Amino acid sequence: FTNVRSQAEIWYQLLLQARPDWAGVVALHHGSLDKGVRAWVEAGLKAGALKAVVATSSLDLGVDFLPVERVLQIGSAKGVARLLQRAGRSGHAPGRASRVSLVPTNTLELVEAAAARRAALAGQVESRYAPRQPLDVLVQHLVTVALGGDVDGPGFDAEVLFDEVRTAPSYADLPREAFDWALRFCERGGDSLTAYPEYHRIAPVDGRWRVVDRGIGRRHKLQIGTIVADAAMKVAWVSGGTLGTIEESFIARLNKGDCFVFAGRLLEYVRTHEMTAQVRRATKPKGVVPAWAGSKMPLSSELADAVQAVLDEVAAGDGAATAGPELQAARPMLQTQARLSHIPVRQRLLVERLATREGHHLFLYPFAGRNVHIGLAQLLAWRLARTQPNTFSLSVNDLGLEIVGARPIDFEAGVAGGLFDSADLLADVLASLNSGELAQRRFREIARVAGLVFGGYPGAPKSLRQLQASSGLFYEVFRKYDAGNRLLAQAESEVLAQELDLQRLQATLQRLAALPLDLVTLKAVSPFALPLMVERLREQLTTEKLEDRLARLLADSEAALAAPPVPARVRPRRAPPG
Repeated sequence: FTNVRSQAEIWYQLLLQARPDWAGVVALHHGSLDKGVRAWVEAGLKAGALKAVVATSSLDLGVDFLPVERVLQIGSAKGVARLLQRAGRSGHAPGRASRVSLVPTNTLELVEAAAARRAALAGQVESRYAPRQPLDVLVQHLVTVALGGDVDGPGFDAEVLFDEVRTAPSYADLPREAFDWALRFCERGGDSLTAYPEYHRIAPVDGRWRVVDRGIGRRHKLQIGTIVADAAMKVAWVSGGTLGTIEESFIARLNKGDCFVFAGRLLEYVRTHEMTAQVRRATKPKGVVPAWAGSKMPLSSELADAVQAVLDEVAAGDGAATAGPELQAARPMLQTQARLSHIPVRQRLLVERLATREGHHLFLYPFAGRNVHIGLAQLLAWRLARTQPNTFSLSVNDLGLEIVGARPIDFEAGVAGGLFDSADLLADVLASLNSGELAQRRFREIARVAGLVFGGYPGAPKSLRQLQASSGLFYEVFRKYDAGNRLLAQAESEVLAQELDLQRLQATLQRLAALPLDLVTLKAVSPFALPLMVERLREQLTTEKLEDRLARLLADSEAALAAPPVPARVRPRRAPPG
């Protein structure tokens, strides 16, 4: 199992390079491949005809394959529940053990592997989050039920359906006025779309709500569902035959003759015809691997806490607790971290400072997960710039965040001035982030689930630009002429609750505010800081290769290891007023 489709494509190629004799008995499976290809792989797994399959989450739920002997998880599973679910694909029979091997792709993932194994054995499994009253799903459901019927006839009775909807946990507290608003929205398109008949999707007929327009019903059936992805283009041979689908944004960057890896093959892009990317077999030895959207999977809270517990034991020198194979393999990296800096521990906030020709770097390690760190980095940079004008660039991962200033950053003055204050968090978050852009991006998904945007008929799908333009138009119309539109409010609340995880961000700020600072001035980049620098360097356009920049950073670190260890500098926090 890999976490993303691009990684699955890469590992499939690497397996065939290592074992060319396995051609035909090693397979690839992910959601962008043609349905026929996926069906062939699943049949081969069930029959035991395949030696190995490289897959994403497309094979970790709802499928049982008895012949599977062992699961290998490439990289961190990012969550205990996901790891256990994937492990359960092996030994799937009464009395048989499920076996999983963790294959870290970098040294820090060795620590995550040790933490995941401990958390799994201790039963520390994540709970499932249920969205609260998503009205876009309710709108879709109302139209869907209006297309069908029950024992009392076609369509639905509003009173009966309201009671039925409230039996779902996400809608248990749904107020009647919200249900009535969704009903009116389906009937007339809200206050701003009343003049457009295509948004009059349901109407009362003999006391029951029904879809009376066959065209509206046909379009609705074609896009029922709540999984929204970017507009996809078919990938097909010039001579005929489909390989699968790929995001339009990737194909748009290709020129004729460019080569890319897809469906386990090296392909040459020929042309685009009617939303189909036509390809042929490439003669060049290499090609780019597509990067699908949504490929950043955040670490769960439970696994982040488990990682922090492991590092606490490492910093305390608990030999018995750190004797496992993962931490033995990670020992050189952890020793280097302790020599150049300190091990991040739960009782102190490690803040590393480094001056390079790029600027003045701050590295913080809150261990709150990628989503929280995105909001936290933006918030801290905005608050620092408010008291001391500066220009910042940012990067985040699951363990920490990096803030790089063009000028020196007086972090201690910022802390004294309320850098971690959570009292006015909502106002500061909205001020520090481009919340309008985030809400508009979230609204694109809501508009498609709610049926405002139609993705096109089979064989004539709409392009990504058309879909974005349509959803953007609805967003502006509702914002200007329908201020009480509940779908707009849903977009804003979901940005704060899901993308930025405002509740967890507030808890993280309160925890950081109570911790003493462990301030370290680095002579060279530390092992924990290096992934943050790489994350940022990947996004920059430069004539210098990333490999060359990494080699220079590592050479500086090697030189710094010969110097005396960094002394600890712990600054206690002042007690808050009152």
